Amino acid sequence: MFSSPHLSDVRRSNLFGLIAILFWSTTIAFSRNLTEQLGTLTAAAFIYTLAGLTGLIYASLQPGGILKLRQLPRVYLLGCGALFVAYITALYIAVGISATRVHVLVVGLINYLWPGLSLVFSIPILGNRARPFLPLGVALALTGIWLAIIGKDQFTFLAIFQDRQALLPYGLALFAAVCWGLYSNLSRRWAGDNDSGAVPLFLLTSGILLGMIRLFTPETTRWALPTGLELAYMAILPGMLAYILWDIAVRKGEIILIASLSYLTPLLSTIFSILILGVQPGITLWLGAILVIGGAVICKASIIEKKEFE
Repeated sequence: MFSSPHLSDVRRSNLFGLIAILFWSTTIAFSRNLTEQLGTLTAAAFIYTLAGLTGLIYASLQPGGILKLRQLPRVYLLGCGALFVAYITALYIAVGISATRVHVLVVGLINYLWPGLSLVFSIPILGNRARPFLPLGVALALTGIWLAIIGKDQFTFLAIFQDRQALLPYGLALFAAVCWGLYSNLSRRWAGDNDSGAVPLFLLTSGILLGMIRLFTPETTRWALPTGLELAYMAILPGMLAYILWDIAVRKGEIILIASLSYLTPLLSTIFSILILGVQPGITLWLGAILVIGGAVICKASIIEKKEFE
């Protein structure tokens, strides 16, 4: 039997989501490298301004060009645009201001609560339903974050607040996770039927905002050939292509499957960060990553898509 054109589009969109997840798994490590060499705001401004410009050039070469942006709902442009910019800004600052590279690993893990949050938010936003064991999945993921934060020495809730240097980056990472969980669902609700999204515009807006903040914040930059290569990689692949592919995936693909695939991101990101940053995490961080993944799996299994019961 031949697949229908619609089914082929859905499968292609699902593949786009998987590719985006793989690119994003390298983001935390490369972002930290760049912030150490260029400064937090300088690196972020360059990455997302270049990514946005590249994306707009690509969009202008497609049928209809960037004029398609005018066809997008205003609520999508403003609402999802604000969530997108907030996510980029919060996550990148969290990575940049982390006191140590070990803190960066925890920031990455907290950020990757968004797959589970995407599933939870799909209930009020997309009208999905939940089975009774959804709270178990959420609790498991949060326990994983708790383990990653406290390390191996103290197993009390208050231990989370012992490292005051880490509170702000951890809080920003959590805020970013919430923003992206909302974005993944609202972009589908508000612009799911459109052929194109506004990701290049969102990227460029993020870069310009970070650049404006940079004007009032002194930073030291050190340029070298590896720095330029890493910047190009971040701008084109995780910075531009991955967001475009993800936007297509959440608007056109199977949102539950895509969100479920993304639960591998905490583990992939941790592995890439270890290889690139040369950090050796403790056993509690590994356990935390496994629990975050397990929580997302349970969340996925507990969600019933709206179309299944209509």
